Amino acid sequence: MILKLDVLAFAAHPDDVELGCAGTVFKLIAEGKKVGITDLTGGERGTRGNALQRSQEAERASELFNLTARSNLGFKDCFFENNQEHQLALIRNIRFHQPEIVLINAPYDRHPDHGRAEKLVRDASFLSGLPKIETRNDDGTLQTAWRPKYVFSYIQDHLLMPSFVVDVTPFFEQKLAVIQAYESQFYNPQITDEPETYISNARYLKVIEARARTFGHLIGVEFGEGFIHDKPIKVNSLMDFISSN
Repeated sequence: MILKLDVLAFAAHPDDVELGCAGTVFKLIAEGKKVGITDLTGGERGTRGNALQRSQEAERASELFNLTARSNLGFKDCFFENNQEHQLALIRNIRFHQPEIVLINAPYDRHPDHGRAEKLVRDASFLSGLPKIETRNDDGTLQTAWRPKYVFSYIQDHLLMPSFVVDVTPFFEQKLAVIQAYESQFYNPQITDEPETYISNARYLKVIEARARTFGHLIGVEFGEGFIHDKPIKVNSLMDFISSN
């Protein structure tokens, strides 16, 4: 039993994917690819909102994306660990979806969950390919070992140098819309009974735009999203770079 995806994006918290690589997700779906998101936690320890609100917001965001699948593994926000229990939960999720590409949190960032999630999912993506690690589906059937071909980190708060940048210019307005589906987290003048946070002030969305413009500028387009890969990427010919532009 599998629900096959082309790309599976993991997030320490609901809204991480939306902030880090929503334009890329929209672009993949427009290309006909099957894309899913797996949130590790409910973001329940965020300063604003609560777990129920975050879940409802993630559902609205999923509808805007038109995702093939979205799930939440229910790890403890701020306190999940890179251990056997959490790795096995991720291995089951990866084997269920059999993605060709996995997208993960930034390798280090302002929120410590992001870097910890990056290492956890990266380790699980490798371990998922080992047949002697046995996992089972909900119906008890044995899962088939599966290792994604690529694991890429999307860039979040810290300005990290990308290995490559995706042109998301046609999808940037959709990215802003899906971010704002998380109305408990970002600027909303109608919410007056919650404290202001690092991401809830009116300036923050301008920062998101500035980051996208910065990455876009690096590749000669209006808006871009950057990704990090931990090893060289194969090309068959230098002319591959010409045909991709």
